[in-house]
Amino acid sequence: MTSTPQSGDWFKSSYSNNSGGECIEGARLGTVAMAIRDSKDTSRGNLTIGTTSWNALTTALKRER
Repeated sequence: MTSTPQSGDWFKSSYSNNSGGECIEGARLGTVAMAIRDSKDTSRGNLTIGTTSWNALTTALKRER
């Protein structure tokens, strides 16, 4: 099981901007997982994705650009 990221562990997506649009934050959970959450409402929790699935997701998204 992975731990919940601490407040200083979160970083904003490089695709986010300061205009208040759709922004996500991420936090690496060691080498085993990635946590993501809505940066506008961090109280709603986060989604944790295993590293293999995260890599597959980001690779597919990059292909779709």
